[in-house]
Amino acid sequence: MKEFEIRADYNANTIVVYQAYNKTIAKAAVENQKFSAPFSFNRMTWIKPSFLWMMERSNYGQKSNQEYILALHLKRDAWEKALSKAILTSPEKRVYPNPIHWEKDFNNAEVYVQWDPERNIKGNKLEHRSIQVGISRTLIDEFNEDWIVKIEDYTPLVKKILSFTKSGEYDKAKKLLPVEKLYPLSTGLAQTIGADI
Repeated sequence: MKEFEIRADYNANTIVVYQAYNKTIAKAAVENQKFSAPFSFNRMTWIKPSFLWMMERSNYGQKSNQEYILALHLKRDAWEKALSKAILTSPEKRVYPNPIHWEKDFNNAEVYVQWDPERNIKGNKLEHRSIQVGISRTLIDEFNEDWIVKIEDYTPLVKKILSFTKSGEYDKAKKLLPVEKLYPLSTGLAQTIGADI
């Protein structure tokens, strides 16, 4: 496994990304199959294709205002459109030989990409990275209206997995995890987001 790869639950048309919200935002999103107030359309929203990274981030839905875990099924062409617009959150030399160019692009970016250490079922850091994608407020409406195919509430699944991990039954917990596989990227997209080719 290479260090910078996208691994995700996807099919021919859609890719699953995860977000965590409070009950009010999550319930409305599932009911309406899109976001509505009090979801903020004036700030960046981060989407993550790694289920276990989302578990680490939300502490399995136990953090305040992150009690509900949503699985958003996005159109793959929309996901790849987002990646094509992305700027890394730091001027990695492997992507930006000239940091001045990065700074200019960063200040005007509509999409941000950050690579964080992936996690295992026990929450431990792994050697390879997981991608986070930040959608800026200039694209939030399009994201909400056009990119989302389906929104599912994964909270019951998360609680079941958490129950197994708390009792040390990690094999049972692993069987419930979404199946994530290497997501194919064109050479151009991989270079844009700093993924390994």
